Amino acid sequence: MTVIIFLIVLAVLVFVHELGHFLAAKASGIRVDEFGIGFPPKLFGFKRGETTYTLNAIPFGGFVKIFGENPDEESIGGPDKARSFFNKPKYLQVMVLAAGVTFNIIFAWLLISIGFMIGMPAQQGYSSQVATENSQATILAVPQGSPAELGGLKAGDKVVKLTAGAESTQGKLSVEQIQSFVATKKDQPVTFDVTRGSEAISVQVTPKEGIVADRAAIGVQLGEVGILKLNFFQAFIEGAKYTAYIIQATAVGLAQFLFQAVTGRADFATVTGPVGIAGMVGDATRLGIVYLLSFTAIISVNLAVINLIPFPALDGGRILFVIIEKIKGSAISPKFANAVNAAGFALLLLLMLVVTFNDILNLFK
Repeated sequence: MTVIIFLIVLAVLVFVHELGHFLAAKASGIRVDEFGIGFPPKLFGFKRGETTYTLNAIPFGGFVKIFGENPDEESIGGPDKARSFFNKPKYLQVMVLAAGVTFNIIFAWLLISIGFMIGMPAQQGYSSQVATENSQATILAVPQGSPAELGGLKAGDKVVKLTAGAESTQGKLSVEQIQSFVATKKDQPVTFDVTRGSEAISVQVTPKEGIVADRAAIGVQLGEVGILKLNFFQAFIEGAKYTAYIIQATAVGLAQFLFQAVTGRADFATVTGPVGIAGMVGDATRLGIVYLLSFTAIISVNLAVINLIPFPALDGGRILFVIIEKIKGSAISPKFANAVNAAGFALLLLLMLVVTFNDILNLFK
């Protein structure tokens, strides 16, 4: 079931991205020859008007075949050259290329806004206008290698009870109570009773010194989290703010990783590929529909930001070529542009294979 949900999420995100390119091209009077979900070989397809719509066997991607985007003799000077991407004004070319990214961001905003209307998990005090309901001490982050991670705690777990030997907590727990309880239990196993989605789980964690100053700790970030439910207009306003935050955080994180990669300090083991993301989608699904919507929105933003990288074959690389052509006042050699984009696409496929292999190794670990 997890794999099916992951493929559905991926197909929807690819469809939204390519739909942006498709609609922008149609609106610009550019001919669209094919709209494909997945990569060939083709499973089936049909033609409506001038465009063929296909579903393909390899599910990790999709494409829109825009006439003249990869220029050849026909698109440059053939009988339908007026409808070629190559012969359209530069501002229209940029609009078509940027439309996929734009649609992914709008889609993320829509998903997050729906989440706020249903009831989004949020820290107490997140909104100054609406209070969170049923706030509970919740684990917000679990660093890799921490006692909490080794014991099996996960972000999103709501702490219900703590037990160490004959000592246990009573009543609704605050963040301060949890920290105080753990602080005196150096090297002593503590049983955490938590709720994870609809499941009740018990895990054993041993607090250690040296994580925080002067006391034992398990290495988690805690917060009071409840359900924030907003009306239609509030939801779209908060959805826009949260989407902007995700874009900023994703862009900063990606920039830092690329800088580390260039300087030889990047840890590629931390990069998650399709297999790892499928596992995360499964976790989000088990926690509930709002978590799945939020996680899908985050993936959509990541897809948008990554596509803006000025790398060949990505939208950002193609936009860079258009900008260069505008500055130099003449077109880049089609043969050179096509070769560079083909090489970039091959490198991206190779990177995906490497990351997927790493995901599989992590499963065995």
